[in-house]
Amino acid sequence: MIFRRGGDADPGERALWGDLMSLGLTFPICIALGFFLGRWIGGRFGHATAGQWVGLVWGIGTAFWELYKVNQRMAKRDAEELKRLKDGKDRHE
Repeated sequence: MIFRRGGDADPGERALWGDLMSLGLTFPICIALGFFLGRWIGGRFGHATAGQWVGLVWGIGTAFWELYKVNQRMAKRDAEELKRLKDGKDRHE
């Protein structure tokens, strides 16, 4: 359970919250870095506008890749927890 009163949360749960909170920083940082680095690199080659668009697309792609990885970790954790709960219920019946 994510919201548990009292006691300590297990380390996997803390890692989950860390993953979710990091997404709030990852999206704007990836997009801004992609935009400005693309603009800077494009400016070095004489095409700042094209560079900023390429960098922006790269930054958005990178942000969504991180979202995909976090989603995969969460799905794996959910599957493990469901399996654990199912196995626990089967033993008690």
